[in-house]
Amino acid sequence: MKILGLDVGTKTIGVAVSDALGWTAQGITTIYWQEDDIQSADAELKKIIEEHEVGKAIIGLPKNMNGTIGERGEASMRFAEHFEETFQIPVVLWDERLSTIAAERVLLEADLSRKKRKKVIDKMAAVMILQGYLNQK
Repeated sequence: MKILGLDVGTKTIGVAVSDALGWTAQGITTIYWQEDDIQSADAELKKIIEEHEVGKAIIGLPKNMNGTIGERGEASMRFAEHFEETFQIPVVLWDERLSTIAAERVLLEADLSRKKRKKVIDKMAAVMILQGYLNQK
């Protein structure tokens, strides 16, 4: 069973998937969506779920630094509920504090230009979220 990792933003969803053994996370794509139309990413997600035979999803839960849930965290929780109901796949919400910052640091160390970083930052954040979950297992 493969595990899907999602970094849900207001305009994009970074997507990563684990290997079959659940050891490593690989970035797949970035989906452009409209947050006010929660179903706008469903078709692309369905294709990815079927293609990779996904059995579980890890969705980043952005918490405030003091551990409280803010507006973005509530939006991620709504998306997770929609995802679970739509695809009938169990979801784990994973504390993603600093995942985007860590992803940015990795991309800077790889000496990617700002333009290239912008294209892959969400996918890399999804990798960080999923790999964090896999490492904890």
